[in-house]
Amino acid sequence: MSKGLLARASVTIEADRDAVWNALIDPERIREYMFGTHVDTDWQVGSPITWKGDWKGKPYQDKGTVVRFDRGRLIEYTHFSPLSGEADLPEHYHTVTIELEDEGAGTRVTLTQDNNASDEARRHSTENWETMLAGLKTLVEGRR
Repeated sequence: MSKGLLARASVTIEADRDAVWNALIDPERIREYMFGTHVDTDWQVGSPITWKGDWKGKPYQDKGTVVRFDRGRLIEYTHFSPLSGEADLPEHYHTVTIELEDEGAGTRVTLTQDNNASDEARRHSTENWETMLAGLKTLVEGRR
């Protein structure tokens, strides 16, 4: 069940679902399109997931838990960032869901993030996810 305002972004990538899926779960490829972050997880439901890097000159280490993982179709995890300034409490976590669907010869990627506290926060999250998905599209389609 989602909570708060929902940020949503989507893109169609001119590649098969396997190519897109592999880019979504491979830490080396993630680093290329997700703002240089280093992701660490085994993608098992219930396992921790961390993101480390620098955001606008500030080092960060975000964290969460893998909630759902349906190979080739869906990834869902919780996410908390200390850079938010909020306390590390369950009510300050987002749930991010990434879904893949065939669309013609390509793959439609739809991402949602819940628990945005305001319309401004929702817009900011949407913009960040749109940028990330554009990078994913460029990487997978080989337009670097």
